[in-house]
Amino acid sequence: MNAIIKFMKRNYKVLIAVLCLSVTLFAFKMNAEKTIDPDPNKDKTLLELLAFVIEKGHYNPAAINDDFSKGIFKDYIEALDPSKRFFLQSDIDEFRQYELMLDDQFLNKDLTFFNLTYARLMKRMEESKKRYKTILAQPFNYDVDETFNADYETLPYAKNTVEINERWRKQIKLSTLSSLVTKQKLEEDKKKTDASYKVKSFETLEKETRESSLKSLDDNFSLIKDLNRGDWFSVYVNSIMSRFDPHTSYFAPEEKERFDVNISGKLEGIGARLTKKNDFTQIDELISGGPAWKGKQLEAGDLILKVGQGNTEPVDVVGMRLDDVVKKIKGHKGTEVKLTVKKVDGSIKVISIIRDIVEIEETYAKSSIVEKNGLKYGVIYLPKFYIDFENKDSRDAGKDIALEVDRLKKENVSGIVLDVRDDGGGSLSTVVDIAGLFIEEGPIVQIKSAGKKKEVLYDKDKKVEWDGPLVIMVNSFSASASEILAAAIQDYKRGVIIGSKQTYGKGTVQNVIDLNQFVRNTEYGDLGALKATTQKFYRINGGSTQLEGVRSDIVMPDRYAYLKMGERDVDNAMPWDKIDPADYSAWKSTENFNQAIANSKARIAQNAQFKLIEDNARWIDVKSKENTYSLNIKNFKETQAQVESEGKKYKPITDYKNNLVFKSLPYEDLEMSKDASLKEKRESWHQALAKDVYVEEALNVLDDLQSKNISKSNVSSKMKKDKLVKS
Repeated sequence: MNAIIKFMKRNYKVLIAVLCLSVTLFAFKMNAEKTIDPDPNKDKTLLELLAFVIEKGHYNPAAINDDFSKGIFKDYIEALDPSKRFFLQSDIDEFRQYELMLDDQFLNKDLTFFNLTYARLMKRMEESKKRYKTILAQPFNYDVDETFNADYETLPYAKNTVEINERWRKQIKLSTLSSLVTKQKLEEDKKKTDASYKVKSFETLEKETRESSLKSLDDNFSLIKDLNRGDWFSVYVNSIMSRFDPHTSYFAPEEKERFDVNISGKLEGIGARLTKKNDFTQIDELISGGPAWKGKQLEAGDLILKVGQGNTEPVDVVGMRLDDVVKKIKGHKGTEVKLTVKKVDGSIKVISIIRDIVEIEETYAKSSIVEKNGLKYGVIYLPKFYIDFENKDSRDAGKDIALEVDRLKKENVSGIVLDVRDDGGGSLSTVVDIAGLFIEEGPIVQIKSAGKKKEVLYDKDKKVEWDGPLVIMVNSFSASASEILAAAIQDYKRGVIIGSKQTYGKGTVQNVIDLNQFVRNTEYGDLGALKATTQKFYRINGGSTQLEGVRSDIVMPDRYAYLKMGERDVDNAMPWDKIDPADYSAWKSTENFNQAIANSKARIAQNAQFKLIEDNARWIDVKSKENTYSLNIKNFKETQAQVESEGKKYKPITDYKNNLVFKSLPYEDLEMSKDASLKEKRESWHQALAKDVYVEEALNVLDDLQSKNISKSNVSSKMKKDKLVKS
């Protein structure tokens, strides 16, 4: 072990070189599940190596003290038992003697706390397996007036086995009740369409739900049994790493490979990014062109409760590992997967998706043309700032956006909308290339490393690819690289930023550091990599995008505006700060810039669709905080019926049409004539744009930016005209 540390110290300069020269310069959004080999000696070596690399390489490593220890304790226990259905209060009391010792155990490679919690968790899980089998052996009485509180954050740990038995009973009863009500509804629908159909009895359906729940729990615990000590140690390691900041984490060898595939833009699956939220799997993002995106039923924020294969009984995935949920959702092209999801408004829906290959093309930039008031406009959609570091000749976001701009210019467009909504980021180098298309030359972003002078990334090409009206569309899921682009365009006053109140708020840069380069002659094989925050980036005006994000020039109501889903909602996120501004000059052609913004704000304030979206956002906020469920079938049905009834008020949001016609560019028309799949994807995208009130308003802003003399009276008459057209 000492030999390894000596070698690590000799390679300190190597580490600095890696951090300075690394091309994997990103603002990551996602964290991944990790796997570590179950060798205790390897675990100790890994902890020693991580402590060294963090100390030397992290931008601002947290002090490893009692507060740090408390954070590890909290995160780790929550990760092991997020819904408080395994540990008893007595377990937590026993664990708490180590609450202020975990910092020392990390530095001393002491595994005492991990070994204790791991052994206890295995014991409690084995007890739970017997518990749910006993509960599901007898029918539930759904006429009893009782409730279950699913607010696990405030829920206390069970004091004894009687309390934890009762907690399990209510949790399972809620799951079976939900399934039972769904089954009853399906039976009623079958009877309506076929009068001769014999409806299944209540007793039959009740038994089916218990059998289904038993199978789901058996499957879940079977997967848990397959996990080894190393899998659980990975949870402990990342509870430590994440205390340095939310984006620092350990990559096992296979996770590094997954990352490389992701950043290159090569994605596969049903077209949905998943993340863990407590005990649930949450839809984090829909990939344009994928089956889930085309189905228009899944949304960001939806929680996946069950996964079914075709007509087979769905499996309960609550509490299941993310990797295992992904495995169940994946499958061969043309097969069906059914997802039971809890929508953001609290309703439960079963969504059928036919699996397909998510074409690489759909992760790349694309553009469309639309005519409005006699003028042509271009809309460019950029799902991520992709790049392939292994192949410089491969496509990247910078080259592709330049190509799309050139194509739109040839079509004589009068303005461009660049849509980076839901764009979680990627390569910083592509941001510089893209921003440089719209300015003459100058700084784009400032980067600061620990203990070093700031570095400024410049656009040095004086050529301006597009000097006409420009609108950048963002939302609360636009993160990192998206925020740099929006901030640069805003600081130069080169274009109008329109969207959510503020973007995600991630202003840090990560490097993926190969840990194997710091050791030699180790018998442990590949030790993986560390994704560590090594830098912070700043706007050219000196302010950080960290926590605050980029505030839109024009704020549009957002359904998710009141949900806590940004960097500012993470307890150990790095703070906001500022540095000296870079030397830059604002864009000069801004005669009607402020008036166009004022006009848009006036339109939004009077727009019935935006008012409905704002009302819906407040309603979703209220519903998301309702965590107490009735376990009485009559009351449960009444509540579900009320939610569905209230939800009907917001159906016009999804039914909305903006009466605009979006078309592909001529080169793509030719490609679509030979590729039916591409034709289907583009038509689907164009239909979505034609229902998008946000894109409509972005085009209205482009319209306003055309005129040099806009009066407030013109705004009023224009609003009246628009109202007449839509009616």
